[in-house]
Amino acid sequence: MALVLTEEQSMLRDSARGLISDKAPVSHLRGLRDGKDATGFSRELWKTFAEMGFSGLLVPEQFGGSGLGCVEAGIVMEEIGRTLMPSPFLATSVLAASALSRGGSEAQKAQHLPKISDGSLLAALAIDEGAKHRPLQTALQATRSGNGFKLSGDKAFVVDGHTADLLIVAARSAGSAGDKNGLTLFLVDPKAKGLALERTAMVDSHNSARIVFDNVEVNADSVLGEVDQGLALLDGVLNIGRGAIASEMVGLSEEVFGRTVTYLKERKQFGKPIGEFQALQHRAAELYIDIEITRAAVLKALLALDANIDKAAAAVAVAKARAGTTATQAVQEGVQMHGGMGMTDQFDIGFFMKRARVCQELFGDSNFHADQLAQGKGY
Repeated sequence: MALVLTEEQSMLRDSARGLISDKAPVSHLRGLRDGKDATGFSRELWKTFAEMGFSGLLVPEQFGGSGLGCVEAGIVMEEIGRTLMPSPFLATSVLAASALSRGGSEAQKAQHLPKISDGSLLAALAIDEGAKHRPLQTALQATRSGNGFKLSGDKAFVVDGHTADLLIVAARSAGSAGDKNGLTLFLVDPKAKGLALERTAMVDSHNSARIVFDNVEVNADSVLGEVDQGLALLDGVLNIGRGAIASEMVGLSEEVFGRTVTYLKERKQFGKPIGEFQALQHRAAELYIDIEITRAAVLKALLALDANIDKAAAAVAVAKARAGTTATQAVQEGVQMHGGMGMTDQFDIGFFMKRARVCQELFGDSNFHADQLAQGKGY
């Protein structure tokens, strides 16, 4: 397994980097935050994303997409991480596109995937219900009613759920919280009767939503995959999302490292650049090595997902756990080496620290994935 990008993948990286760095620098996020933008991202920029084919990277060609893989999605996510660009790419083009492509019926794919590809449909994955990522603890009830179901319960931390035109909801159609069997995924209209949605601005100035389901009716055609057997589909989609988030954290870490090294060369104390101090050189060198090891682990996970998603769980767990600890280390070192300025809102480095904290929690923190690895080894 060669842990390097192909020529075509490098071209994709350069194309994404050019667009994102030009149209969505960190000041773009700051402007959306300060202006209290109701959407939380630029719809005009998302339209440009779609025109360049990024929104349909994981959509099969027969439905208007590029039919590419997780490596390519990870490349775009890494560039998003470099500038902290707020975008529905993760929620819609990675998670929703993967869920529909892998578990959707032909009718569901034909209805939704072309719209995801052209950027006209936004979707969100509603999984978590508590403060921590625990998919097996899903308690939202799906009770049979007529030829369909009624959904009752709450969802939290639904990334970009406030702008979604379509929700993919994990619910318990049998058994109780903690059981592996009995999970079902549903396609739900966010405008459905009984559904209440509240936008929540997270600490990193990105957006999520809290959603309350009060006997929301869905018909049998809204089931994504098989009734009571949704865990395998959900696990696969979540692993794709984890690989994408790990890629974002690699981009975030590298950008913080680059900014910090530049500052070490410019800031002077006692008449010399602080980058000449050996202690800071050692810390920077250790961080560089850590980032490169994590980059290799993440690329290995993405390649494993593309090769055989059913056997990629361990590689994804390693990648997400390492990316979380590396990003945390990168932003902590970045803030410290910038001194007191690093803690001020006027300086961009704090935005990276906040985003790293959210990415660490999203779809399982480092402890969650270390536990997944331990369980997989029989501990």
